[in-house]
Formats: sequence, structure tokens, C-alpha cells
Amino acid sequence: MTRNKEPVAPDKRAKIDAEIDRITKLLSDVDAKSKKIVDSLIRNAAFMAVTLDELQETMNENGVVSEYQNGENQWGTKKSPEVEIYNTMIKNHSTIMKQLTDLRPKAPPKSKDDGFEGFVNGRERT
Repeated sequence: MTRNKEPVAPDKRAKIDAEIDRITKLLSDVDAKSKKIVDSLIRNAAFMAVTLDELQETMNENGVVSEYQNGENQWGTKKSPEVEIYNTMIKNHSTIMKQLTDLRPKAPPKSKDDGFEGFVNGRERT
């Protein structure tokens, strides 16, 4: 597998690390074996969360459409590249976050206590 050799800016690295910590805390009740298996998902989810924030800032500053020129006399507008990247990445991020949250133990269903059991068990027997 070829990795991108571009260095990550220190401020982005710090944001990614903070997001990794946040997600890891949210998954604190997941068993250690599962955490090791999903380490890559956690790192990718953190990267995507930070990148999505950056893309949102760019779209807020520059808008969501860009102009293009095909040839000498053909001009128009289209979705900006940031919008297309954002749309793809948000779907992937949502999928990963669902996978991670599905790992959390299911809370036992709370029984609805209507008081009947306590009443019956608390009565004096005659």
C-alpha cells in the first residue's frame, strides 16, 4: 500500500489526535480486543471529522459553486470540488461512526416497574 508522503500540518495533527481521544473515550465500554481491531476505523473517523470541518470552513468562505471554462466561449458553474469531496466523505464518516457505535455493549432493557410486584411481595400473608 502506498502512503501519501505529504506531512500533516501540526495544528491538524493536534486536532486529529484530540478527535481520536474523544472517540476513544466514547468507546470506553468496548472490550480491549475490539478496540485493537477497530483502531484503523477510529483513526480514519478522526481524520474525516477534522477534514470535514476544514471543508465546511472552505465552503462557508468560498461558496458551494465554482465557475468553469470549457474552451474559449463556454462558461458555467458547477458544484465546487469541496462539495463533492464533502458529500462523499460525510457518507463514509457516517458509516464508520455507525460501525463504531454498534460495537458498544447494548444496555439491558429497563423493566417498567408498575409497582405490582412490590405490592404483591410486600403484602403480609394471612
